[in-house]
Amino acid sequence: MKTIAQFLTKYLAVFILAVGAVALFIPATFSWIPPKSINWMLGIVMCGMGLNLKLEDFRVVFSRPKDVIIGCLAQFIIMPALAWGLSELFHLPTELAVGVILVGCCPGGTASNVITFLAKGDLALSVGMTTISTLLAPLLTPLLVLFYAGQSVDVDTWGMLLSITQVVILPIIIGIVLNYWFGSFAEKVKPYMPAVSTLAIATILGIVVSLNAERILTSSLIIILVVMLHNLCGLALGFLTGKVLGLERPQQTAISIEVGMQNSGLATSLAATHFAMFPLATIPGAIFSVWHNFSGALAASLFSRSFR
Repeated sequence: MKTIAQFLTKYLAVFILAVGAVALFIPATFSWIPPKSINWMLGIVMCGMGLNLKLEDFRVVFSRPKDVIIGCLAQFIIMPALAWGLSELFHLPTELAVGVILVGCCPGGTASNVITFLAKGDLALSVGMTTISTLLAPLLTPLLVLFYAGQSVDVDTWGMLLSITQVVILPIIIGIVLNYWFGSFAEKVKPYMPAVSTLAIATILGIVVSLNAERILTSSLIIILVVMLHNLCGLALGFLTGKVLGLERPQQTAISIEVGMQNSGLATSLAATHFAMFPLATIPGAIFSVWHNFSGALAASLFSRSFR
């Protein structure tokens, strides 16, 4: 089992791409799974994140507040603004623009910690940024979506806050509690959680892609280009932010990856729950899930070589 878990974690990008392709061309493979299960699977991913958190992980917030503040500000300033700017630049339809903005307004993805480790970046900073941006998400994500998309669509900010609390914050708290009170159990489970998270993320992707396969195949390639540019510009601007502010290379790397890799699973969940009138709003999150794991793996390879 451990060998299988390590294999899935190591080849995350390839596995995600394979699932996306299967769901796109053979939708029946995943279309039978109820869309409501997306929130449960996202909760499992977040619980896994909580299982890996200890009180020591929060020390970086107090011992190096400048780095964490810089990273979180970059996260919630760069990506939402990029999402809105690209949507305007490419004149995306409202349905797709909402999906792109949702991705941009979400916190960093859990895969960013793995990619930062592989890239030889500052892992403590990455974990700290993911944790703090996730804890801030119930407040900031709805407000940012309201700011950038509120003029085009009705945004249920209170409903989004409750959704993020239920599928993100509560599972993380459960994971932390399990880790604190049932340490021996947590230690046995931890080696398998990255693989479980990978399976959950892949299944979420499979459900969304299978339900929207026809729309994805008939939609313009522009949305794929926008998602790719959103991610790549986030990686570049995150790195540039750290460089301009005089941080060391490991910190620059961590901020780059943390800013560029969003919690697209959360964006997909919010799109399906709060923007059901716009079926295409789930597509940007699904495409981002595939692309950012691939680009993140490439970024890790490039960054790690630069340390040699």
